Amino acid sequence: MSIHEILQQYWRYPHFRPLQEEVINHVLEGNDTLALMPTGGGKSICFQVPALAKEGICIVVTPLIALMKDQVENLRSKGIEAVAIFAGMSKREVDICLDNCVYGKIKFLYLSPERLMSELVRERIRYMKVNLFAVDEAHCISQWGYDFRPPYLHLAELRDLHAEVPFLALTATATEKVILDIQEKLLFKAKPDGSRAVFVKSFVRDNLAYMALEEEHKTRRLVNIIRNTGGSGIVYVRNRKETQEIARFLIAAGISANFYHAGLSTPERAKKQEAWKKNELQVMVATNAFGMGIDKADVRFVVHLDIPDTLEAYYQEAGRAGRDEKKSYAVLLYNEADKSRLQKNFELSFPTVKEIVQIYYHLGNYFQLAYGAGQYLSFDFDLGDFCNRYQLEPLKTISALKFLERDEWLVVSENVYIPSRLRFDVNSQDLYSFQVAHANLDGFIKTILRAYGGAFDYFVPFRESDLAKKANLPISEVTKRLEELQRYQIITYLPQTDKPQLQFLQARSDSQHLNINRQHIESRKAIGEEQLKAVLNYLKGDGCRSQKLLYYFGEKNSKHCEICDYCLRSNKKTKQEELEDKLIIEINNLLAIEPLRLDELVERLQNGNEKERITLIRNLVDTGKIKFINEKYGV
Repeated sequence: MSIHEILQQYWRYPHFRPLQEEVINHVLEGNDTLALMPTGGGKSICFQVPALAKEGICIVVTPLIALMKDQVENLRSKGIEAVAIFAGMSKREVDICLDNCVYGKIKFLYLSPERLMSELVRERIRYMKVNLFAVDEAHCISQWGYDFRPPYLHLAELRDLHAEVPFLALTATATEKVILDIQEKLLFKAKPDGSRAVFVKSFVRDNLAYMALEEEHKTRRLVNIIRNTGGSGIVYVRNRKETQEIARFLIAAGISANFYHAGLSTPERAKKQEAWKKNELQVMVATNAFGMGIDKADVRFVVHLDIPDTLEAYYQEAGRAGRDEKKSYAVLLYNEADKSRLQKNFELSFPTVKEIVQIYYHLGNYFQLAYGAGQYLSFDFDLGDFCNRYQLEPLKTISALKFLERDEWLVVSENVYIPSRLRFDVNSQDLYSFQVAHANLDGFIKTILRAYGGAFDYFVPFRESDLAKKANLPISEVTKRLEELQRYQIITYLPQTDKPQLQFLQARSDSQHLNINRQHIESRKAIGEEQLKAVLNYLKGDGCRSQKLLYYFGEKNSKHCEICDYCLRSNKKTKQEELEDKLIIEINNLLAIEPLRLDELVERLQNGNEKERITLIRNLVDTGKIKFINEKYGV
């Protein structure tokens, strides 16, 4: 099938979006390719279509587990075989999944970058017929990027397994420095003319009006923005508590709103997300956990009530407005206290080596790990509980974990919902013998076999509540029987989880042997200072907002957008100045002929309204440019 036939058959699209076809053709020619496409630009099609056009499997690397799961479900709904491997899965689950990729008909294998550090995973990839390596969120490979992820630095090692397979790197935001860094870190092969392929869709959003407004009463201004703009919107805040407070405030003001953050259960998040997508509620108040992978075109406004840490993050979040190309607004409300808070958070983001070592020591105790033990073990990780137990500052702790990730001691994933799974560990003959010997469990086992027939070959997802209905038992009894079967080594039972996962990449070390790269911390701090300056510069009202963003991303020759708050103010000022110039000429011409009373002068003027004419006449008298004598004006 041609790429156009694939697009039509699986996506029902009559044609590609700008840049997609060029990227796809370049990949199909076997070239390493970097594509920069803003949020909502259709990046996934750029690797999904060429992968379907060629024999073999596409390996997709992404750090966003929620997005990974969404894409796998979307592909499966189209009849395309896809699987994902991420933190929280058991070793046996991973083993079976990789086997299916080697021997089955899987077309897409989604992996978190941390998984590629496992020797087991790499060895199995060696035996797969790989047609493309797709690296999503490619800016994560660069220490100059805003979301640096150390495991990305190992991605180039995939070339040792399949030297001829091309790489397609994709990102929504990258500065010129990051673009070069991505190509160098992924060892991009140059074309015969010595160049490397970079496809860049302009960061210009003609329909998006950027506003940065200094405001002491932010909630009052927020209500005005929502009422005046109308339509669907997102309000971004910094923490979970604030999402609830602002949502309650909006509801009290008569605005249909709800709140969203990563601490909610997956069913809750899905329900709220669906209601917002269907326009059953107008506004979602959320942390930055909301929005990734959500394809809603008719978002009319995105309001930030806190200053984002970087312009990259702001551009991505603000860019969720107006994907239907209709007029939309990206509004950032801030005050002096917000600037101080941003500066303080920046300082907390760079703990000392001593503090990092102490936090690592607490982690070992928290998970009750012996020294020399724990390599590749994963645990559910409750950051709030951990910080409370050891009286730690959350932001500093998160930053320390990132530096421990950089030095490959551990890795922390985002919140991810993994349903309960089970698999039979015995063959059907041995299972029958067990049923005969344990009549009390026979009926329960038969219910599992009827409901989940594939459980001999792979882990099947299920809900304890569904199984309870089928077996006509209370949920507590179902859980008890599953655990009993696991003790007998008849099944492996993995209960659902909805927490972030922390995995130790190396065995627990003592403080003397815990190597922390001090130089890396200093260089990250220098980069952070540049990013902080860029954000503060954006807030200044001394230039076109869109032009400032475009300049930051390397588009040096952009024009004024004419729709941001700065451009609107400038245009208004310019028009006012033009009006005053015309009125001054008129006034001087009239008074050069004869002195006039105020009513006579105002009536004979052609430009401006009555109020504007009177105001200017009085200003001219005050500045001595015209005279007022005997109830008449003259020159």
